[in-house]
Amino acid sequence: MVFWIATGIFIVCYGLIVSEKLDKTKVALIGAGLMMFLKIVSHHEAFYNEKYAVDYNVIFLLIGMMIIVHVLSKTGIFQYLAIKCAKLAKGKPFLILILFACITAIFSAFLDNVTTVLLLVPVTLFIADELNIDPFPFLITEVMAANIGGTATLIGDPPNIMIASKIKLTFMDFIYHLTPAVLFIFPFFLLATKFFFGKKMHVKEEVKKRIMNMDERVLLKNFPLLIKSFIVLGIVILGFVFHGVLHHEPATIAILGSAILLILSKEDPHEVLKEIEWPTIFFFIGLFILVGGVIKVGLITKLSEGMIAITNPTADNMFVTSITTLWFSAICSAVVDNIPFVASMIPLVRDTAYAVLPAESSNAGILQHPTLMPVWWSLALGACLGGNGTPIGASANVITIGLSKKAGFPITFKKYMIYSIPFTILTLFISTVYIWFRYYILPVFLSQF
Repeated sequence: MVFWIATGIFIVCYGLIVSEKLDKTKVALIGAGLMMFLKIVSHHEAFYNEKYAVDYNVIFLLIGMMIIVHVLSKTGIFQYLAIKCAKLAKGKPFLILILFACITAIFSAFLDNVTTVLLLVPVTLFIADELNIDPFPFLITEVMAANIGGTATLIGDPPNIMIASKIKLTFMDFIYHLTPAVLFIFPFFLLATKFFFGKKMHVKEEVKKRIMNMDERVLLKNFPLLIKSFIVLGIVILGFVFHGVLHHEPATIAILGSAILLILSKEDPHEVLKEIEWPTIFFFIGLFILVGGVIKVGLITKLSEGMIAITNPTADNMFVTSITTLWFSAICSAVVDNIPFVASMIPLVRDTAYAVLPAESSNAGILQHPTLMPVWWSLALGACLGGNGTPIGASANVITIGLSKKAGFPITFKKYMIYSIPFTILTLFISTVYIWFRYYILPVFLSQF
């Protein structure tokens, strides 16, 4: 009975979020409240349990970076960068879009996708306003690029960090296995943006001339604050890159950095905190508890076990399991946030390894068995790329939509998915080809020499 109640609450809440008949933050908090009131998840589980609770690393990472970005915005640096990029692209909107997409993907690989969109969305909104065009093509392209780029490295997307932590993978493991996949996917993604937006983004010649004649240097103000902000941001970024060595979560680094910048900038905390996207923060809190409920009752596990049973993995070949994991992970990560989904999938893949590879079950390195590794890479690709599928599939999506709405450009669930689904299917299809060729065709070919 508890299983069906939790599943029903989740389905109803998700339906209301998709329909947009109620604000998504209200729906998430109502759903979370019901999960706790009906004791599907206890108070302790919702706030303190490692498996079901709110992921405070995500929450405080968002808050810390929002503070840093807001203080940085007071220097005019975002406007400066926007005009600089526009002039590099000769004022042509589609070239600006491609330039921003490439910058977003690169930044997301070495920061994380949430931090990247927090930094670039203000730039995007400014340049769209200057060009007097709809920012939507820019924003959705950047969201997709952020999640694609974040797939490339260990630190780019939280699912990668989780997988690496559980099976002891290194930064270079991800560079070797997932960066080539992203380099393979990204050119096709840019071609798709040309197909969808290439003919829709035109501005008059006088607008281009006005952009080219602008002096971006006059937009910079408060140089002392700019220098302080860059120093703090640089240290925070280094902290993200080396957080594993430092044994500190990214949230700890972001919060400490934001506190130091508040002190150095002498900004009024009340004014800064007013600018934080609190509805987005509380949406995430509600969503984590809501998803924690369906994880606890076993909905995700039942679906995952069914997927493994259908694929019938063997010790010699897990091709079907790999490809099914890729697509199943993508679909689930589009519906629920990819962080709790991956948390529920890791034990399942681990148990599959022990069941399929019994002769090596005593070996500490069983989770890195060559037969199993394509499944891990498929899980990472599916979870990261599948997050592009819906507005709530990944943290970067929610942040971008929240900032766009605040700027007066609301993006509906329907409008987002009209474009996101084709983009997501394309990237998953290319990922399928990559997994098939890299791990099941190329080794056979090379073994002949």
